[in-house]
Amino acid sequence: MPRVLLVNDTDKPIAELREALQRAGYEILADVAHARALLHAVETQRPDVILIDTESPTRDTLEQLAVMNAAAPRPVVMFSDAADQSVIRAAVRAGVTTYVVDGMAPAKLAPILEVACARFDEEDKLRRRLAEVEQQLADRKDIDRAKGWLMDRHGLSEAEAFELLRGQAMKQGVRLGDVARQLLSMPGQPGP
Repeated sequence: MPRVLLVNDTDKPIAELREALQRAGYEILADVAHARALLHAVETQRPDVILIDTESPTRDTLEQLAVMNAAAPRPVVMFSDAADQSVIRAAVRAGVTTYVVDGMAPAKLAPILEVACARFDEEDKLRRRLAEVEQQLADRKDIDRAKGWLMDRHGLSEAEAFELLRGQAMKQGVRLGDVARQLLSMPGQPGP
């Protein structure tokens, strides 16, 4: 059963929302009365999705969302009365997955949450793939620098320098990029 964290940043009661989510099969976690408590609530309650009801997201709310998104990202659905494009863009930059302006129709909640979760999962895959590619590029750069240093310092060919690094990586049971960084960080070696 998906776990939903409700953040009510308005004076409106959320009993109807809570009931609609429960009927749709969601487990409702303890409410968060203000976005300042968001990160703590996410870390302790570990929700699958966060639903925020707000008249208009404040700068404080958006800052807290950005902090949460950096530390413990989750799909975030925001229901707001604010239809201003700059507010919507700021909300998305802060980590909002789905921004809904047209009010909270209980019958539409489940599909909206499902879309938010699916979109978040796809974006998460892209973020992980990007991080992997960036790591590969950093490894390649460090490996090339370490090979160059070994070639200059010990008169090795490129293939010999690579084999030396590869052999050390296998011996230590670590990645080739890690061995290159170890070599580059040793005293007297070419720095990073």
